[in-house]
Amino acid sequence: MEPLHELHSRLGRVWALNRPGCATEHVVVVLPSLNMSPTLLRHYGLRLLALEHRYLTEMLMLARIPGCELVFVCSEHPGAGLLEYYASLVPPAVQASVRARVHVVSVDERSARPVAEKLLESPRTLSRISEIVAGRPAMIEPWNVMGAEAAVAQRLGLPMNGTPADLWPLGFKSAGRRIFRGSGVPVPLGSEDVRNLDDIAEAITTISGAHPRARGVVIKHDNSGAGEGNLVVGIRDSHGRAISGGVLQHLLDEAVPEWYRLDLAAGGGVVEELVSGSSFTSPSAQVDVAPDGAVEVVATHEQVLSGDSSQVYAGCTFPANPDYSAALASHAAAVGRRLAELGARGRLSVDFVAVKDGCWDVRAIEVNLRKGGTTHPLTTLRNLVPGHYEPGTGTWMAEDGTSRCYSATDNLLDPTWMRLRPEAAIEAVASAGLAFDGTTGTGVVLHMLSGLAIDGRCGLTAIAHTPEEAHRLAQDAQEAIAVEGERAQGSVVGGPA
Repeated sequence: MEPLHELHSRLGRVWALNRPGCATEHVVVVLPSLNMSPTLLRHYGLRLLALEHRYLTEMLMLARIPGCELVFVCSEHPGAGLLEYYASLVPPAVQASVRARVHVVSVDERSARPVAEKLLESPRTLSRISEIVAGRPAMIEPWNVMGAEAAVAQRLGLPMNGTPADLWPLGFKSAGRRIFRGSGVPVPLGSEDVRNLDDIAEAITTISGAHPRARGVVIKHDNSGAGEGNLVVGIRDSHGRAISGGVLQHLLDEAVPEWYRLDLAAGGGVVEELVSGSSFTSPSAQVDVAPDGAVEVVATHEQVLSGDSSQVYAGCTFPANPDYSAALASHAAAVGRRLAELGARGRLSVDFVAVKDGCWDVRAIEVNLRKGGTTHPLTTLRNLVPGHYEPGTGTWMAEDGTSRCYSATDNLLDPTWMRLRPEAAIEAVASAGLAFDGTTGTGVVLHMLSGLAIDGRCGLTAIAHTPEEAHRLAQDAQEAIAVEGERAQGSVVGGPA
């Protein structure tokens, strides 16, 4: 097997082919191997299967790149109906060509493990991918890269458009804070490399001393994502006084569960001030790092957070607030350049918090050396409404000179929808007049529809000309699906007439 660095040296040639209008034959192997921390794997369980299918939206690029064939690797086949759905979204003149150039390769294994691990256990499936590639220029487009994904690249002999596995710790919370400071990007008050309650107490004391009005902190596991592993702790008593000494130790004994302490001791973490203000948002910026290290900011988003402490990613809106989107892009570009110098490649993102007390204050909180929840909505927009992102103004300019926005989520959820077929959800949105329309460049695109059978969950991206219109489209689509879900539930409960 070729060493990884030799495989990577071939990436630039294939990457350059994968551009709109290119007719030179090449292959992109989409590997949505969600290689996460054990905590996140436990959290998602069988939902990993549906999360893999989010990246079926990569099919849409085939309409714009006639020389590309796509191999989509997954744990379980999404079904011919979903492939037909995505093919139907591209212009009619190229639909047949798109269908012919998509190859789904499934390992048919439903366990909650990264699909790369399953692929390594299936030499027959690896051989199938090699047969499709057939010696043509090819690259792997991963979700993230760790040991299993790197091993797949070596077994297939293909370069990977992602950050090498040995650099994965650069995305840990402690490393991220150091990279931000080294890039001149502001961060919240806090401490890195905490491993026990004493470290947490010391960090809280430092934060309280530097900012006497701080009302709380967020404790985060170093190797975590999507808000999992975040623990919010208030640091003031009922009179608004900072908690310290023995009272603080007692508070931490009560607030930090034993399992959390064990994970913290094993992997480390950070403590950061819980930033607050009269207005609070959680924006992010996506960055592409080319094989030669060139950096491009491709989008900014507002993240929608949920959970008891509003720490868990639930969706996004595009673009970010224009009041600070240019600052986001500037900070993300600086971080991207530093990471590129260290060897990062492919898609990465930077998460921020933004608070307003008179003027907006933007601070970086996390590096993601992988794709994420904002990736597939942007893929949908880029390929259905071709254009470009303008970092200075924070807008998506379509080729016809008009702009676009979107609202996206992976968390349309109702357990009764477990009886709802994906085709019924698609038809419900279409019958309501909400489906994406290529002539207007607006409408709703569904994704993660295989999640309906798992826990009654699916997702969507609603594309429009204004944020308000995108929000309305998303709400109307959810209502249309809910009505169809009630109909499906009623037909089961009532039985045959």
